[in-house]
Amino acid sequence: MITTCTRKTLAAWLMAAWACTAYPGMQATGQTIPMETRNTALVLQADDKKNLQILYYGEKLADAAGYAQVPQAYRQTAEYTGVLASAYTPAGSRNLAEPAIAVTHADGNTSLDLRYVTHTKQEVAPQVALYTVTLQDPVYPFTVKLFYKVYTQEDVIEQWSEISHQEKGPVVLNKFASANLHLKASEFWLTHYHGDWAKEMQPETSRITHGIKTLDSKLGTRANLFQPSVFMIYPGKPATEEEGTVLYGAMEWSGNFRIDLELDYQDNLRIVAGMNNFASAYTLKPRETFATPAFVFLLSHHGKGDASRKLHTWARNYKLLDGHGTRLTLLNNWEATYFDFNEQKLFGLLKDTKRLGVDLFLLDDGWFANKYPRNGDTAGLGDWGVNRTKLPNGISSLVKEAANNDVKFGIWIEPEMVNPKSELYEKHPEWVIRQPAREEHYFRNQLVLDLSNPAVQQFVFQVVDNLFTENPSLAYIKWDCNAVIFNAYSAHLKNQQSHLYIEYVRGLYNVLAKIRQKYPKVPMMLCSGGGGRVDYAALQYFTEFWPSDNTDPLERIFMQWEYSHFYPAMATSNHVTAWGKQPLKFKVDVAMMGKLGFDIVVGELKEQELTFCQQALRHYHDLKQVIWQGDLYRLADPRQGSFASLVYVDATRATGVMFNYLVNNRYGEGSPLPVKLRGLDPAARYTVREINLLPGTTSPVNPDAVYTGDFLMKVGINPQLTTDRASVVLQFSKVTP
Repeated sequence: MITTCTRKTLAAWLMAAWACTAYPGMQATGQTIPMETRNTALVLQADDKKNLQILYYGEKLADAAGYAQVPQAYRQTAEYTGVLASAYTPAGSRNLAEPAIAVTHADGNTSLDLRYVTHTKQEVAPQVALYTVTLQDPVYPFTVKLFYKVYTQEDVIEQWSEISHQEKGPVVLNKFASANLHLKASEFWLTHYHGDWAKEMQPETSRITHGIKTLDSKLGTRANLFQPSVFMIYPGKPATEEEGTVLYGAMEWSGNFRIDLELDYQDNLRIVAGMNNFASAYTLKPRETFATPAFVFLLSHHGKGDASRKLHTWARNYKLLDGHGTRLTLLNNWEATYFDFNEQKLFGLLKDTKRLGVDLFLLDDGWFANKYPRNGDTAGLGDWGVNRTKLPNGISSLVKEAANNDVKFGIWIEPEMVNPKSELYEKHPEWVIRQPAREEHYFRNQLVLDLSNPAVQQFVFQVVDNLFTENPSLAYIKWDCNAVIFNAYSAHLKNQQSHLYIEYVRGLYNVLAKIRQKYPKVPMMLCSGGGGRVDYAALQYFTEFWPSDNTDPLERIFMQWEYSHFYPAMATSNHVTAWGKQPLKFKVDVAMMGKLGFDIVVGELKEQELTFCQQALRHYHDLKQVIWQGDLYRLADPRQGSFASLVYVDATRATGVMFNYLVNNRYGEGSPLPVKLRGLDPAARYTVREINLLPGTTSPVNPDAVYTGDFLMKVGINPQLTTDRASVVLQFSKVTP
């Protein structure tokens, strides 16, 4: 029973707690750490007890002294713990919310308290600063270093942590986040993604309610198959392309991830992001360091389009392999032959590659294994010797024939995987991830090799190295990864099974780093069954990724639209295939929105179709730098109307390429209103020309008309989409005086 006296005591305590938390900026006598970009600021502050808090994350203030006054503007409910806005929330002491880190000390104690010790700032490149903040437990010799890499021009921040200790025995890390953010707003909305094979990047937007929303993966490999590790947060209300506040977030990790979004009892949003601690308690020895992967985020107050353009620029400048280089157009044999081919059939396809006018021929699955020939997906995976029945003269004969046809040659591999029906499985069952006493369970008739094992890492590297050693002119690798991890167990790790999910990815990165050290710029596609491994940690080693095995162009419009929020066009591989009922022109137009490729039977094309593809490739080669390096403006959302429209504009605003697609074929659908452009020079004058026309057809768009950039952005232009003109590509060119 609560008495009157008790109520008075409780009320007095609450008033005291309110006083402590309503004006923390007035009490703080510790260190303030403002980390400013061109437009935003993330500000940390250590209070008088050395608790490191997130003081502010929002638009940059003109006067940095104003950050200390921010808490005075809020009148929220009492903060009982003193760590609710922690920059890296520990478990087991005062914290009542979702922690960023949880440990079991060498003596069995599960409490952790992290206090500010010091921080440094280092200019690591022009307009790039690295902040290092050191935290320590006052009782245990346990240290956490927080790293914030701030990219000033792009408003991007990467955060990660390093955990170490000097206790007398090992410490168990039960949770180990990369980042811990704290946001204030009247309400919060979330856009995240779900999917499956051929249904990747399906968006969902909802208001965040109290409790914890967790985005995660437990697949081990191909981790983004069901739940991609990218998302958007809207403080206040959902942002549009050009208006509103949005936070983009993405894990730079190719394995299991976990992102906790907690709307706490003060109505603030806490974001805790990192590797998934599911089945992954990590035993850390004294004086060892456990480094977490980076979490990348940016805050824009000018809509999703502004956020995308900044993230694309950051990716090309700092993350994507050869982000300012070129890419190869290609012809893939997969849908033309599947597993059924021989040397002579491939020679014919090499001639078709030249006729089509692309740069490279890509040989897909089925070229290897002899004891258990790779004539389907049930056998041979892991046995990387050339199949002598199909290719009696080896890969080298194909490479030479490609050179004879003045095209390059590339090849498909899936070196992380193995079929049980293979010589590798028979010879090295201990290299396979599988529970020794349980029935094997297969994903696409295959199992995963144990990349936590250095011997397996060397084997996988050797697969790639042997191909290049035997064929120095090899110009492209398509790296697939189709299986997930079932029955997780490593014969190599023995009594450290909870390390497997983490050490697998670290082993993968070891292999990729070794490949890139020896072959620094050979183009490689990150396939992974389509969208299964798309993140900026992996894309440091790959020039492009495969968004989905679903190449139906209508579906791809929607998928590529969503991917475009986070990844630049030059990183997105788009192929023209037999999927979908749309005409060839529609398919080519859609595929041109990124890195263009073909997966068709060239010999079955009608003369008009072949001529069209050749002309489209010439247009593409003329405009690819605008598409790859230009600024993207999404103009008409296919989910909000009957058509999609977007434009790429080069840095000088002299050239633009606008893609328009009808996505609703009901009677009378089209583009009744003009589409307003973005990104042009309002004072300049432009001509507009339709490209990618079928031979013998004309365009209703007048190529001689001249428009001001101001007109095109305020009134717009109508692409004149109809059910008979379902895809239209327009080129904008500045008129020189």
